[in-house]
Amino acid sequence: MSDGSKTNSTDSTGGEPEGRMARFRRRLSEWQIRQHLARGLAYGVGSGAVSLLLLWAQTRY
Repeated sequence: MSDGSKTNSTDSTGGEPEGRMARFRRRLSEWQIRQHLARGLAYGVGSGAVSLLLLWAQTRY
C-alpha cells in the first residue's frame, strides 16, 4: 500500500527469518507426517502379528 502502512511490506529486512521459519514449519510438518505413518504401520504390523498368533493358538489346541 502506498499510505505508509506496513501491511504486505516487501522490504528485505525480514525476508531471511521468515524463510527459515517457513522451512522449519515445513520440516516439522514432514516429520510429524512420517512419525504418524510409522506409528500407524507399527500398529498394523503388531495387530496382524497378534491375529496370526491367535489363529495359530486356535488351530494348535
